[in-house]
Amino acid sequence: MIRVMIVDDQLVVCEGIQSILSTVPNIEVVGMAHDGQAALHMIPGTDPDLVLMDLKMPGMNGIHATRAIREQFPEVRVLVLTTYDHDEWVMDALRAGADGYLLKDSRRDAIIEAIEGTLAGRTHIDPGVADKLVAMVRGTPATDSSIADDLNEREREILQLLAHGVSNAEIAERLHLAEGTVRNYVSNILAKLGVADRTQATALAWRYGLVE
Repeated sequence: MIRVMIVDDQLVVCEGIQSILSTVPNIEVVGMAHDGQAALHMIPGTDPDLVLMDLKMPGMNGIHATRAIREQFPEVRVLVLTTYDHDEWVMDALRAGADGYLLKDSRRDAIIEAIEGTLAGRTHIDPGVADKLVAMVRGTPATDSSIADDLNEREREILQLLAHGVSNAEIAERLHLAEGTVRNYVSNILAKLGVADRTQATALAWRYGLVE
């Protein structure tokens, strides 16, 4: 029996995946968590063989959670199941220790095959992201400006300033905002881009041509 934990901040997604896996005799869903920190707390009590991990979640995102799981529970496999196919997400997830990377539009059979294959020691990479990995290995990373589609106009403006090394205080002065408001905007930008700090946000902005 393969024991699976589902980690996704959307309840409907968790329930949908659970419904799919409930039809497979040799797979048992032993827990569902809605952020990375909750998953870490649940693992000792549920003892999963594999974690199906979303990436973009509030609090501890899937990249950080994957790294923590691999450090604290090295026997637990992590299979990413997400909507994000940007090459930065893929590489960060694999560097963090993910055993495979699937997109949520994968067929039911593909998800089941990936779960079983991962426990058998195989690595499953969704065809939708495989080309990006090949391009990065060849040194010609794919570009995709849609990574910032979730940002509103003000957040894009602030990201531009961040990428040029402007401090929160200076941003507040230029845009006639309170410094606390700017900090909130920056936090939202980091969350939407799925990065941990200003440095990573800046690198992402320059890499994808988001800086004028």
